[in-house]
Amino acid sequence: MPKVKDMMTTDIECCTPLDNIYEAAVKMRDYNVGAIPITDGNRLVGIVTDRDLVVRGIAEKKPGSTAVTEVMSEQLVTISPDASVTEAARLMAKHQIRRLPVVEGDALVGMMSLGDLAVHEMSDDQAGEALTQISQYH
Repeated sequence: MPKVKDMMTTDIECCTPLDNIYEAAVKMRDYNVGAIPITDGNRLVGIVTDRDLVVRGIAEKKPGSTAVTEVMSEQLVTISPDASVTEAARLMAKHQIRRLPVVEGDALVGMMSLGDLAVHEMSDDQAGEALTQISQYH
């Protein structure tokens, strides 16, 4: 059975708590991603999604200079790199999320996305099931 560490993305672009929402949005555009982890050193402290920028930023008329910490999600669901891919898919479905930070202790070591699950043949069924579960609530 494949492990999260075998399928996760390790080349992750991050922001720090000192960055603003404009910088996070530019990174999302430039790297074609929908979420940017917020790290203090290697320690994961939050995540900003494209939805966070819209709902907590733009819809609240916050300027681009607003600190990412004002719009980021701090209550994160994470997974260990040694966990099974099945567990990752289950967590994504249960918590209605498409991206799962991979941590060792509190250090960010990777990201597991629904896309990562979908591109691996062994997990096609797991990705489909997770997407079905996530989509039912959105």
